[in-house]
Amino acid sequence: MHRRVQAATMAAVVLAVLLLGLPLCVAGLVLQTEQARTSVQVRADAVLAAASSRLATGGRVDPQVLERSARSDGRWPASVVVDLPDGSTVRAGPDTTGSTVVGHAGTADGLAVTVTAARSSLWAADAQLVVLVVGLAAGAVAAGSAVGLVQGRRLVRPLEDLAERAERLGSGQVPTTPPPSGVEEVDSVAQALVRSAAQLQARLAVERQFASDASHQLRTPLTALSMRLEEVLATTSEPAVATEAQVALEQVERLSGVVDDLLARARLQASAPREPLVLAGVLEQQRAEWRPAFERARRELVVEPLSPTTRVVAGAGPLAQALAVLLENSLVHGDGTTRVRVRASSERGGEWVVLEVSDSGPGVPPELGGRVFERAVSGASGTGLGLPLARDLVTAEGGRLELARMRPATFAVFLRAAPSRP
Repeated sequence: MHRRVQAATMAAVVLAVLLLGLPLCVAGLVLQTEQARTSVQVRADAVLAAASSRLATGGRVDPQVLERSARSDGRWPASVVVDLPDGSTVRAGPDTTGSTVVGHAGTADGLAVTVTAARSSLWAADAQLVVLVVGLAAGAVAAGSAVGLVQGRRLVRPLEDLAERAERLGSGQVPTTPPPSGVEEVDSVAQALVRSAAQLQARLAVERQFASDASHQLRTPLTALSMRLEEVLATTSEPAVATEAQVALEQVERLSGVVDDLLARARLQASAPREPLVLAGVLEQQRAEWRPAFERARRELVVEPLSPTTRVVAGAGPLAQALAVLLENSLVHGDGTTRVRVRASSERGGEWVVLEVSDSGPGVPPELGGRVFERAVSGASGTGLGLPLARDLVTAEGGRLELARMRPATFAVFLRAAPSRP
């Protein structure tokens, strides 16, 4: 940031120097040329007056007098030529060749004076003027650079402090009101950030309280439902009823775990370190739960075998919910065999375990490719809430859910790989 400010200041200074320095330099060179012409003409008039005076008194024009006139101006030495009325000529001063500056003076009786200065004698003066202008320009550029550096630091420090406060807000901390920075715009943004942080904290507190109350109220009916299912499982003699009761009991227990997890999050216990999760158990549980539904639809659900030691950093409840959403989405909108495969991936500075859920159906429509994770967006008669919910669940566990391919539809769940056991 400060480099951009310094560069902008330097550009403004250089532009000002070019707009002012170049005309100043040209004007100085023209002025010096005019001064040389004036000096030559003044000397021609002076020599004419002196020669006329000598001729009027009966004297003669002395070359030594002309020599003094030729060198009277040390900056622009010139040659002097006097044409006398009798037709003779008197010369003094150095010879001039090339480009010259000439002054003429004369009288009616035939006396004429010509003073000629070589333009090369102006070069030294022109060079001095150019060096002076360049020196002033260099000083202006140096001063502009210093001003740009100071101004850049003055602007960057409040912005860096503002970025740090915004980062703390993202981590859940409420930033304090910063001291005035001297930059009105930055101070206004900082105050708005503090107000927004306070509003977010208030809303989060309300949401935590609602989650805590809702979770607490759900625990009682879930416990009662679990007891009723256990009673059915213990008293029934029908194998089919016992199987369905066992599956329902497992679902209730998993839902109870989700409620407990929500309650823990509401109590700010979600930041506690998680125990690594063995992935094979979750996949087997999902395969057993969804296999009957796929069989009724005359489709096949294949979960490719994986190492029983593969572990991830995630909760069993949220991961099972996210996988259930993907399997249900494949069952409703897909076709053919639904396949779940697990692979390892090293990207973005970490080790990941990737779960891919794919089928042989028509895939995701092109118009929905970039919006499948938006709420209320569905390609059929669904609610459009399943995929956004699954993505939020995976994100809360430190992973991410992506649409890997549109045709055939392939969803990839990225989970942090847990360290191997010693």
